[in-house]
Amino acid sequence: MSILVIDVGTSGLRASVVRDTGAIEHLRYEAFAPQSPAPGLVEFDAQLMRDAVLRVSTAALQAAGSVSAVGITNQRASTIMWDRATGIPCGPALGWQDLRTVMECIMARSEHNMSLAPNQTATKASWMLKNYSHSANVCFGTVDTWVAYVLSNGELHVTDHSNAAVTGLFDANSHKWSSRALDIMGVDVAMMPNVVPSSGVIGAASALPGAPPIAALVGDQQGSLVGQGCISPGMTKITFGTGGMLNVFTGDRAPDSARRNEGGTFPIVAFSNNGALSYATEAIMLSAGTNIEWLRDDMGLISSSSESHDIASQCETTEGVAYVPALLGLGTPFWDYGARGSIFGITRGTTRAHIVRAVLEGVAHRGVDLVDAAEKDSGLS
Repeated sequence: MSILVIDVGTSGLRASVVRDTGAIEHLRYEAFAPQSPAPGLVEFDAQLMRDAVLRVSTAALQAAGSVSAVGITNQRASTIMWDRATGIPCGPALGWQDLRTVMECIMARSEHNMSLAPNQTATKASWMLKNYSHSANVCFGTVDTWVAYVLSNGELHVTDHSNAAVTGLFDANSHKWSSRALDIMGVDVAMMPNVVPSSGVIGAASALPGAPPIAALVGDQQGSLVGQGCISPGMTKITFGTGGMLNVFTGDRAPDSARRNEGGTFPIVAFSNNGALSYATEAIMLSAGTNIEWLRDDMGLISSSSESHDIASQCETTEGVAYVPALLGLGTPFWDYGARGSIFGITRGTTRAHIVRAVLEGVAHRGVDLVDAAEKDSGLS
């Protein structure tokens, strides 16, 4: 069996063919970084994403030949609204890092005792309905929903449990969209995708050569958790991408609540299969690789991301320089969206190498924060 895997991340997207041996072949990649038109705003053009997905997927298939199935994995909670009749987005998609709805989250807590974060879908969807011109025939989706819609030529409007459960609009007990959350956000349930298992054929990718069946949807972090074999309680992975995500597999016992835990982590659905759901606990660093991009693109201290290692290795320590990687606020355990990146301990002897090393170490120290929080909340070592 050969599977076409489409991975749509925050900074780029790729398609490759995975053989039954585990070999990854015919990788095709395109950079696809979001735009930040103002501080705290993160958005992207969903039509350009559609075109890029079709390009990399078609190129991989042309090189590999036919495949048995298509699997989709994606950045989560980024939100797209489009016209169901035309398939045209109503405006820029809002990336998961977007902070424009911080006040709406505060109001939801104070007025409705509803715990939401701006990096979830709920307040993004509500904001779009209020701020984009649209007809009554609109629908919402996260990136997996949009990619499945594109690949099926508009036939599918779906998401899986792993993606739905991080939107802030999903009822953890009934495994359906929460009517209360939708009412508060002003979103009609008819606008939301059907929730399907993470694994199982849901339709044909008729936009691709050969129209292979789409047989998997899963959020990228949960896909990484399973892909690295972390499917026994306590097994943990941490991914340092654009953001940093730590996940601890907790098993098949459903959490008591979808609300944020005392230590600043969230219960999530790891995956669903054959009607059964498995769960995990997640700790989040809002900016990880973003800090390296900042060194490269904005500060000009490195010419490539990989050069950060060589520059940092020019000194054995930072000589007291410390960096707080809060370019988009701080996630677990603090959840302070007003926090900003900071550099401390600079002296006349501070060099480029000290700064670069401090940034790398700052990201690593935030990783320790995530581990500590996940152990506290899960009770697992």
